[in-house]
Amino acid sequence: MTNENKNNLWLSKVEFLSEVLPYMHQYNGSSLVIKYGGHAMTDKDMQISFASDIALLQQVGTKPVVVHGGGPQIEQMLKKLNIKTGFVDGLRVTDKNTVKIVEMVLSGAINKSIVAAIMSAGAKAVGISGKDGGLIKAEKIKSRRDPESAIEKVVDLGFVGKPSNIDNKVLDALMQGGLIPVVAPLGLGEDGQTYNINADTVAGAISSSLGARRMLMLTDVPGVLEKDGSLIKELSSKQAKRLIKKGIVTSGMIPKVETCIEAVENGTDAAVILDGRAPHAVLMELFTEHGGGTLIRK
Repeated sequence: MTNENKNNLWLSKVEFLSEVLPYMHQYNGSSLVIKYGGHAMTDKDMQISFASDIALLQQVGTKPVVVHGGGPQIEQMLKKLNIKTGFVDGLRVTDKNTVKIVEMVLSGAINKSIVAAIMSAGAKAVGISGKDGGLIKAEKIKSRRDPESAIEKVVDLGFVGKPSNIDNKVLDALMQGGLIPVVAPLGLGEDGQTYNINADTVAGAISSSLGARRMLMLTDVPGVLEKDGSLIKELSSKQAKRLIKKGIVTSGMIPKVETCIEAVENGTDAAVILDGRAPHAVLMELFTEHGGGTLIRK
């Protein structure tokens, strides 16, 4: 490499640092909740990239909390065990046998593999479920709103719940000790039963409870799209609600947008829906001017 090329390389690095340093300073000391799921969670190279991004977030002074899903892995294990389950509006009907498998997969293999990846990237992480330390109190879901018709209907999904209370003591203790919490989306009901909870919902509830600076929801799409397929860069919560009413936000994107709306209206500074498959999606969103997804504010 010639001296001129070396100088150009160093100049590009300095220019990059001058761009990202103000953003790093902006998030210093802030809580960030990252919902980890989709294809980024099943691709090995993406797992390594995600873990290195989370480790870097802590190293530059933020306080990340990772909440993960695990639908495909649960489905795979249930098939291996020849256990058949149904779905209602995208939620798995979970009986007593199924919830044991769900807990085994979420709190076991998936949770510990994410912890191991973050540790390998140079940070310290601890895997917990919502049951640990009373983090998530859950209540059974007894009704479900049809995302297309908005009609509320009574359902029995078995041991599928939603957060009724978040107690941050265990998260605060871990973060104060320099540890990154990795949370499996399970909760404990007043009846002593374990409840399977949608990971997006858990991320939103934890983000609101922490008063997080950002909640990042990693998906398999670029963000919220217009009818012509173009990316919507930013929305207020009111604008997001209007897009749902107009039918621009549809099907599986509706609950994600609703989770973001609820989060920003209950303590989160802003929520972002972004493509977790993009290289270093988390860092690009937080530490560059253009970001990468759809940002939703109150």
